[in-house]
Amino acid sequence: MSQRLRGKVAVAGIGETEYYRYGKSPDAEFKLALKAILAACSDAGISPSEIDGFSSYADDRSNSSRLAAALGINKLRYSSMQWGGGGGGCCAAVTNAAAAIHAGMADCVVVFRSLAQGEYGRFGQTTGINTISGEKAYLMPYGVLAPPQRFAMRVRRFMHEFDIQQEVMRSIAMASYYHAQNNPRAVMYGKPLDARKYDESRMIVEPFHLFDCCMENDGAAALILMSAEKAKDFKRKPVYFMGGASGSGYRAGADPHNSPDYASANFATVAEDLYNMSGIAPEDIGVVQSYENFTGGVLMALVEHKLVDVDEANAFFTLENLIAPSGKLPLNTSGGNLAECYMHGFELVLEAVRQVRGESVNQAENSDVALVIGGPMVTPASNLLFGSGDVL
Repeated sequence: MSQRLRGKVAVAGIGETEYYRYGKSPDAEFKLALKAILAACSDAGISPSEIDGFSSYADDRSNSSRLAAALGINKLRYSSMQWGGGGGGCCAAVTNAAAAIHAGMADCVVVFRSLAQGEYGRFGQTTGINTISGEKAYLMPYGVLAPPQRFAMRVRRFMHEFDIQQEVMRSIAMASYYHAQNNPRAVMYGKPLDARKYDESRMIVEPFHLFDCCMENDGAAALILMSAEKAKDFKRKPVYFMGGASGSGYRAGADPHNSPDYASANFATVAEDLYNMSGIAPEDIGVVQSYENFTGGVLMALVEHKLVDVDEANAFFTLENLIAPSGKLPLNTSGGNLAECYMHGFELVLEAVRQVRGESVNQAENSDVALVIGGPMVTPASNLLFGSGDVL
């Protein structure tokens, strides 16, 4: 795959609102989006009028034309929405924006996600159950309705095939909560998690305990991309887009639950494309932000990105190996979806930028290359790599 996007675009600024438990935001969703974008502009040292494009995913309701009007943008040149619900598109939205800038379709693109579930209703509740059609026709008669039920079966298969122990998922959850205790932005700041609390928590659906499942939150997060040629003028240290990929393997979206590679996070082909585009190998990655819809998907995704050998997973996944600064693979260093905020994964993208800048509250020792993984087990899934100037 061509490496023509490698190092051609850079992150100029990042911004976010306060994060709330679902339904608790005092602001409307559109206002949250504007707040995050203005914060990113301030971080970048630019006027909002310089923005000429928007990119988002998961059917974000804050549409580009309305945002452009509210921000006083003179000319809107680009807008895109990545297919797929949840966080599968959190990295793809960044890649779409980077491609648009490199192609000359825009000069300054905001990538963002905004959520106010008090205004529009919870994402985590099962909806559309008055009719049975499409995929639901194969699932509802058997009581398979909510996301934990659907994804638990894939994870259970993976655990069975490779003899994965529950302690692996416990370590992933504990790492997120460990990092959140140093992060005042995190919803779970001041609420630590230990092994006993995890083990004694209620089972949602086997093998997922309560702490294996992501939160539901309100808030917004945004970043600003510009060409790497302008990076020397950035207010902050530039963070370069090294590569991104989106998609899935053969028949991964087949209805229902009958893809040939069932015990998969859907990254086998997507990880290969990312490494080919970026020219970066797994051993070059110093820190990872992986979307945790459920902890089991993180395990599967890291294996498929060749960061962990599946035969060594039980030994590798310990709290000590997953925490900054000196763990072998610092993971979700802001707290992730489990303990910082569930902004459909976009808070993970911002934390990757902070790591490369050297500004994280849980800074990894090796942070010149940061990987973000979006939406394990959904399709299309996506990923990206950020790097410092030293990597170019």
